[in-house]
Order: sequence, then C-alpha cells, then structure tokens
Amino acid sequence: MTPVELFRNKDHVCLMFTDMVEEAGVAVQSNQFLVVDHDQAAVLDPGGNLGFNELLLGIGRHYPPQDLTYLIASHADPDIIASLDRWMTATKAQLVISKVWERFAPHFTKNGKTDGRVIGVPDAGGRLPLGDTELWLLPAHFLHSEGNFHFYDPVSKILFTGDLGVSIVSGEMARTPVRDIAKHIPRMVGFHERYMVSNKILRLWVNMARQLEISMLVPQHGAPIVGTAAINGFFDWIEKLQCGVDLFDQRGYMIPTSQVAGLTGRVLASRKTV
Repeated sequence: MTPVELFRNKDHVCLMFTDMVEEAGVAVQSNQFLVVDHDQAAVLDPGGNLGFNELLLGIGRHYPPQDLTYLIASHADPDIIASLDRWMTATKAQLVISKVWERFAPHFTKNGKTDGRVIGVPDAGGRLPLGDTELWLLPAHFLHSEGNFHFYDPVSKILFTGDLGVSIVSGEMARTPVRDIAKHIPRMVGFHERYMVSNKILRLWVNMARQLEISMLVPQHGAPIVGTAAINGFFDWIEKLQCGVDLFDQRGYMIPTSQVAGLTGRVLASRKTV
C-alpha cells in the first residue's frame, strides 16, 4: 500500500507508512515516517524487524535509503528501533535518541555497529538540522518512557507524538485523519490510562504543546488528529485524564496467588501448602 502523504511542497515532504506489519493479532499496528527536506532525510521511529524489508522498499520509492541522514527514535521500545542493526547496515544514518537510551541502543545491534553513529539528546531536547530546516526534539519524558521525545516539523507544522495520542485501530483505519475527537476517545482511553505515567506529566506537556502552531498530531500507532477543534479537544481531554500511577493502589502490588503454567499458557490457581 502507498504511504499517506501528510505534507508536500517543492522542497519538503512528510510520509506516513501505516501497514508495514501484517495484522493478525500478533503485533501491534505501528506507523513509521519519512521526512525529507531538500537533499536530506530522516526516518522517525523506524520500527522492528517485522516491517523492515517493506519499509526499506517503500522509502526507496521516494528517497535513496542508503543516503538517509538520521534515524530518529522517540524512545527505545522494540516497535521503535528493534530493527536498528539492519538500518545500521543498510544506511549511513546517525541514530538520534535520548541520552537516557544512548548506551542501551547498541544492544539492538552487533558489536561495533553504532560506534560513532549515535547522537544523544539531552533532556531539554534541541533543534536538529535537516536540509534547509530543522526538526525540533521536544521533551516528552514519561509519556511513556523515561527518556522520550516528540518531533515537531516547523515546515509542515506536524507534531509527531510517539505513544501520546495513540489509538488502537488497523493500518487501514490509521490512514484516515480524525476530526471528531469525542468519537475517537474510546479508541484511546485504555492505552493512555495504562501507558501514560501521570496526569501531572500530561499537564506539563500540554502547557508546552499549546505554544506551538500545529496542523496535526501524528502518533506512532493509529490515526492522525487533524484540525484546530480536534487538536484542542485532545489537549482538553488529556489535561484532565487520570492515568498510570494516578490509578494504582495497593491492589496492584500484591503477592501473586495464581500460577502461570509454562507451555499451556494457562493461569492456574495456586496449590495450598500445609
């Protein structure tokens, strides 16, 4: 399937790939992104091994993969950079990732593959040159990862939000922008309650994000959120959302009384001991 063209002018393009992983309930749907400005390009959250071949071929129809400037990772989850070893072989790109994960990322590769090829981003973020523009690396720590960044493209006004704004939908559904946030919230709420760390962090992030001119919010799973009303509605919703540690109490930290059976996958009641 062809990528979704999020933005294009004569010098700048943003593409979203939604269907690089077959959907059979085995792996979560995820999006990967190509941002090109003039003669340089970056892949955002390049993904795991399941979709590597298809993504490499898909990118090759728009930009020579071997010439990629950056692989930019919002954090270090497997669905973000488990394919790192293969990207380090197939391209000359530098990996851009939080300093928190800078020394963990090489565990995804063979020895020496990342030597001199990792740009560690400080907690405050920064502005990364790309072609004749730059990508803004915005702090998004604990949404959900300890070291986490979102990526703002000042040309397209797109804010790539990683695991914030995620909706659990198919690759096909992820191609259709969301403009009615109220109808979309049921697809987001369970994920955000579990994977976002706390309402305090959400409020801090919203205070920062509201200062940007945003044309769309584009998460790493699910559909983009487009238009002023939907974007503001999303901000209003997460600003009040109780999540993560807000929802946990002692019931979440109890000595287990059931047994996980190995090969059968069944959970069995514990045997009483005398």
